[in-house]
Amino acid sequence: MSLGKVSREIMGHIMLIGLDRVAKRNAFDSHMIADLSLALTEYENNPELRCAVIFAHGDHFTAGLDLVELQPKIPQGIFNFEEGQVNPWGVSGRHRTKPIVVAVQGFCYTAGVELMLNADVVIASEDTIFGQLEVLRGIMPFGGATVRFVQAAGWQKAMPYLLTGKTFDTQTADKLNLLSEIVEKGKQLDRAIEVAQEICIAAPLAVQALLASATDAVTEGQMFAFQKMDSYLKPLFSSQDAQEGVRAMLERRLPDFKGK
Repeated sequence: MSLGKVSREIMGHIMLIGLDRVAKRNAFDSHMIADLSLALTEYENNPELRCAVIFAHGDHFTAGLDLVELQPKIPQGIFNFEEGQVNPWGVSGRHRTKPIVVAVQGFCYTAGVELMLNADVVIASEDTIFGQLEVLRGIMPFGGATVRFVQAAGWQKAMPYLLTGKTFDTQTADKLNLLSEIVEKGKQLDRAIEVAQEICIAAPLAVQALLASATDAVTEGQMFAFQKMDSYLKPLFSSQDAQEGVRAMLERRLPDFKGK
């Protein structure tokens, strides 16, 4: 039986994380779920890494959950990660603080849609087919789609797909506000890396503070986010990176941020 895992590659300040269970169309079994959590935790814990790109080997991003393998294990808490480990879907446990770009192609079903909904930037190949199929399997989405899909698309646009499990193409996903960009088939990873490189030019502490503030607004509300903003902003003004940002502006060059 093909056991799932994820590949890891460091490219400068970027960590490339690849779903690697090609024989099963990258369907998530317990092994790949665990390894993805470990890889994201490695990314989160490494101060030299500023952005992660999640992609998939083979023709498909993922066929979703391998329910045959997972069903007997779910009651044991296969999605309850150890303290200190990042939950790839961000619905419980430790949450990441650094940005993630996701590149998708082929089938992108169930947990795959939810994985990209939990990302910050999504690059989709023009051939991608999406589906939140859980209701056709006798269950419901539990990786964030009941919240994030509705937030992104709006109730009336999201429910026809959540309630029926019907699939939809890349153009529809774009209209539903689930994607950042659509690219030519086969170009999704290259474009995702380009975006990640652009993110890595920015000050990493500022990027993390921005993500935290935006997350506050989505999860806790606008007033909470405004009230907490100073707690993120003040440390940035006293950082070495803020000084470097001013110097770079005056010297008309790209900044060289150190995350300090």
